[in-house]
Amino acid sequence: MATLNYLPPVKPSAIALGTVFNHTAALAILGPVFGETYQRAQAANSNEEFFKSKEAASAAAAWGSSLVGSAIQSYGVGALINATGTLSYKGAAYLGTLIFFASSAPSFISQVFTERRPLDTVAVGAVARVFETVGLSLFLTYWGTRNNPFD
Repeated sequence: MATLNYLPPVKPSAIALGTVFNHTAALAILGPVFGETYQRAQAANSNEEFFKSKEAASAAAAWGSSLVGSAIQSYGVGALINATGTLSYKGAAYLGTLIFFASSAPSFISQVFTERRPLDTVAVGAVARVFETVGLSLFLTYWGTRNNPFD
């Protein structure tokens, strides 16, 4: 029987607000995808025709998976903040930077050196990921992640 006792508790409002923060940063990247989809909806003959299309389904799937991913990442960062006992913004910035380097830096190095993608494209993705990691850890430290601050 699985138990959830080993998962560190994180304040639900921190997860919710972290999800909004992180999802907003993610939408900065997905915005052009949704923008094209919206313009296609305007060009469609009727709303019913658009909502039955594959474009609407893929946009909804991207939005839903992004929202769920943002919630999971918010919980994970909040749990790390609690588990490490981080209380200062400096500590939160260090923790967010470690999360960034562990999760995103390898793909950016691969994009630049192996795939030879344009640096401006890679830089936009890197800035978004910095907001999603360092920015999220700073925001969650500001908001507070502990249910009981005396624990």
